Amino acid sequence: MAQGLPSTASLVHFCQKLNRLKTLEESTRETLPRHHLTTMHLTLLGVGAMVGVGLYVFTGIVVKEMAGPAVLVSYSLAAVASLLAALCYAELGARVSHRDSPYLLTYLSMGELWAFLIGWIMLLRGLIGGAAMAQVWSSYLDTIFSHRIRSFTEAHVGIWQVPLLAQYPDFLAAGIILLASIFVFCGACISSWINLTVFAINLVIVLFIIILGFVLARPHNWSTEEGGFAPFGFSGIMAGAAICFNTFIGFDVIVAFSKEAQNPKRAVPKAIVISLGLVAGIYILVSSVLTLMVPWYSLEPFWALTDAFHQRGYSWASFIVAAGSICAMITVLLRILIFLPRMLHAMAVDGLIFQVFAHVHTRTQVPVVGILVFGVLMAFLALLLDPEALLQFHSISALLVYTFMATSIIVLRFQKSPPSTSSGLVSPGPVAREYNDSSGHTELLGTEPASAPEPGQLRPALRPYLGFLGGCRPGAVITWALGILVASTITLNCVLVFGDSALHLPLWGYILLLLLSSVMFLLSLLVLGAHHQQRQQDTFQVPLMPLTPALSILFNIFLMLTLSSPAWMCFSIGLLIGFVVYFGYGIRHSKENQRERPGLTATRSSLEETVQALQPPSQTPAQEPRHTEQPAGP
Repeated sequence: MAQGLPSTASLVHFCQKLNRLKTLEESTRETLPRHHLTTMHLTLLGVGAMVGVGLYVFTGIVVKEMAGPAVLVSYSLAAVASLLAALCYAELGARVSHRDSPYLLTYLSMGELWAFLIGWIMLLRGLIGGAAMAQVWSSYLDTIFSHRIRSFTEAHVGIWQVPLLAQYPDFLAAGIILLASIFVFCGACISSWINLTVFAINLVIVLFIIILGFVLARPHNWSTEEGGFAPFGFSGIMAGAAICFNTFIGFDVIVAFSKEAQNPKRAVPKAIVISLGLVAGIYILVSSVLTLMVPWYSLEPFWALTDAFHQRGYSWASFIVAAGSICAMITVLLRILIFLPRMLHAMAVDGLIFQVFAHVHTRTQVPVVGILVFGVLMAFLALLLDPEALLQFHSISALLVYTFMATSIIVLRFQKSPPSTSSGLVSPGPVAREYNDSSGHTELLGTEPASAPEPGQLRPALRPYLGFLGGCRPGAVITWALGILVASTITLNCVLVFGDSALHLPLWGYILLLLLSSVMFLLSLLVLGAHHQQRQQDTFQVPLMPLTPALSILFNIFLMLTLSSPAWMCFSIGLLIGFVVYFGYGIRHSKENQRERPGLTATRSSLEETVQALQPPSQTPAQEPRHTEQPAGP
């Protein structure tokens, strides 16, 4: 091999490092939960986590800048994408015997690099989402004071006209973030009764908006004289759906409590479908009355709900909506500020992020450095950046996380089940037990028949037609098919989104590329479907595998590509910083890497002894006795 080039063994070892799984210590494993939650309980948990903040933060921006009255179509499409993502996430959660974030689920099932990417993207999402929420919160608070705070800031600081920057520095948003960070630093938490109170306030505000909004509705506001129903066309509707996806992210609460359900296999999908349907209906009704009350183009994007009532002369109603939105958003902001340092602490404890973030205050049990660093960073972003750019960044990160989840489910479904649960994975099949009878014979009880095919094997009925796939090594066909699936999905979506504007192809080239990518997508689906999958009897599994996760990947990537290039540029910079952190620090200081070191030392010693044993007699030192006549075997 050429000097300076890495050997094949070193490359294999490097790839194994990237895909090593987390091992749970006995002290961190959860005991079996009490199965007492019904489908209704899970549904209420999901609705409570999804209803509220999305109305105040996202609806106005989507209506004014992206979709117009067609925002209700955007919400419908976002609900479909969320349903596909929720089903994939539910199976991943059911496979891991630990209730935690997607970061831990990925670390236990997929590997270290993918877990770091998920964790890093979630940190970026929380950081950006908290900053954007604080800016919208300050806008609603400013409406109570008749926009005097904004007028004062613009008069003394001026108006900025710089891309990605806000029109003026939002000192109020930065101040509320710093104040909330101090509360979290002192050990503040959000009790269950506060969550219940805020949920009740949100429902009352939503019903108030819907009832009074329909009373004040003017169907003329959807007419062509006012710009029509979809003034921004199909691209605007899809870009709006990418933003609206964020309003449904609370479905992960259902997955988190799924292990406490009486019948998870039936309760989880029912709760996901019902809660998403209810929340989508609420959002569609609210966005409909919002655009029926006043023309969509006259709304202020960052306080649209209060502005609509104010334009109709109902200032008292706008005050009620503003007060309710302030209560809801400050609670969610506190929740984000509690989550981010703990997420950072978990990654630091695993060695993937600098150890300084693992320090916890002895009295308040709060990750001190994490809350200080992220509080200041979030305040800085809220002070300077444009809220719309922040929300698009947040949407990219959310969609990418659940795209990883869907891809992970395809990989895990066609993998051979782990022999044990040492890594926290739930074994999909029954446990084998030995039984010795009086005659000395041994048999296995509780296992499938010996002839049962393993996951990833080609189905016997298709072997006469796809026999050429049987000669590949185990897992190779699945890996190639999944790679082609993702590549064809990206190509197909790029053709659909950028075909007319960016690719500059003739009509025949456009059609040819569209057909090729579609055919490759379908062929990869057929190849995946031709192989056996894991089957679990007692836990939830995604229906219509691999079609459901493939559609989730297709839909998520399409929505991501509809977002603006500045948001993608900012996201790429954030992702690049994450790669620098992992390959510069995390891969060497990972806790799993520390566990491997003693084994690597022992392996190297045994290899050296083997090499010495295999040396020819002429190279053996003279003082060592030659006691073998035959050469050592391989």
